[in-house]
Amino acid sequence: MHIELDDLSRPEIHALLDEHLHSMSALSPPESVHALPLDGLRRPDVTFWSAWDGNVLLGCGALKELRPRHGEVKSMRTPTALRRRGAGRALLAHIVETAKARGYERLSLETGAMAAFQPAQRLYLSFGFEYCGPFGDYREDPNSVFMTLRLAPLSATDFGC
Repeated sequence: MHIELDDLSRPEIHALLDEHLHSMSALSPPESVHALPLDGLRRPDVTFWSAWDGNVLLGCGALKELRPRHGEVKSMRTPTALRRRGAGRALLAHIVETAKARGYERLSLETGAMAAFQPAQRLYLSFGFEYCGPFGDYREDPNSVFMTLRLAPLSATDFGC
């Protein structure tokens, strides 16, 4: 498996992101779907990676800069048919290491609260993420779970998750 910076141009990526958005929309009400569309992932404050085994796409993930010392994990997804191969864990490790290299003090994420999201929550917990309240522009939502990972000592200006 290799992880690479991705320009979001390949049809395999488009198909996986379509699967992601469709799945999120099927599991959550529209106001609780926080997955970024393709254009949202192409913003300058977002870095997107994909994981491959040869020509087979195993997954994707992104890191969004919220503030100079606070990042957000976005668009973590493995194809339904290719789960349990370690791609999600490898991508999350890559994102965490990138966040540390950028000097982030905190890495946060939003995921679903329903049973279908329990495997994702277990993955995040295994990396040391802890449950927290909303951060950034998020608001309390019974369909959302917020988690955060402290990467470095907090600065005096870091409030909330």
